[in-house]
Amino acid sequence: MNKKEQVRKRRFSNETGDRIAGWLFVSPMLVGFSIFMFGPLIFALYMSLHDWPLLGEETFIGLKNYQHLFSDPSFLNSLQVTLLFSLGLVPLNIILAILLAVLLKDKFAGIGLFRTAIFVPVVTSLIVWAIVWKYMLAPEQGFINQFLSVFGIQGPAWLLNKSTALPAVILVSVIKNVGLNMILFLTAMQQVPTELYEAAELDGASPYRKFRNITLPLITPTVFLTMIITTIGAMKVFGQVYVMTSGGPGESTKVLVYYIWETAFKLFDIGYASAIAFVLFFILLAFTILSWVVRKRWVFYEE
Repeated sequence: MNKKEQVRKRRFSNETGDRIAGWLFVSPMLVGFSIFMFGPLIFALYMSLHDWPLLGEETFIGLKNYQHLFSDPSFLNSLQVTLLFSLGLVPLNIILAILLAVLLKDKFAGIGLFRTAIFVPVVTSLIVWAIVWKYMLAPEQGFINQFLSVFGIQGPAWLLNKSTALPAVILVSVIKNVGLNMILFLTAMQQVPTELYEAAELDGASPYRKFRNITLPLITPTVFLTMIITTIGAMKVFGQVYVMTSGGPGESTKVLVYYIWETAFKLFDIGYASAIAFVLFFILLAFTILSWVVRKRWVFYEE
């Protein structure tokens, strides 16, 4: 064996050893991910193909649970409510987060206090947050209506009225999570080269033109990320609906995840609830893939 072959063999041996060592390091995570993620996912798919009462024998029924979805008015209503919730929350959250980031990206006295105040709701318990807002939105004794009465305005029963319940839950959800997106946009804006702003100022560009032509295009990757994260979170909303409205009044705030919970643990139909959950999964998967495909049309500054 000549020297060149010895070097090649030693290099192959080192690469193989590094590859094995790498797989050994990540194997605990892969095993845990497989057991606690793929295992339940496959079992849920199996349950969705059965008539599976919580107490009783399961019966294989194939795709009948999925076929029943399209004739189930409660499912169709929950899907509509979930889409309305997402269409209301996602744009409002992202636009408000960008505005807050623009206002708080420059240093001034007390900026840390403002940033902290906006971010605190993000780390606050969702259940506690929803309970507090439920009492604040109470018809007579709630803080919101008492505050409006000072100006001679009689506030509605926010959570007991079909026309105001969903917007109220959307607003509470936006205030809860807007701080996270604000931090992401702040970080993105701080990465924009200052030389671009200096050149724009020399050309006499107004603050609006600098934002529209420099800041906004260069933070579109972050806009894309926050849009995906916020939409997935909106489609999976449950806690605030459960605490504040219990899906009511009527079914005006009964989102898909609440309907899944109700079907599984109130109606004890685990198979049908699993089918609804998989429909939600495929909706989110289709949205994510579609967003990824069309991102090149509006996301800039990507390598």
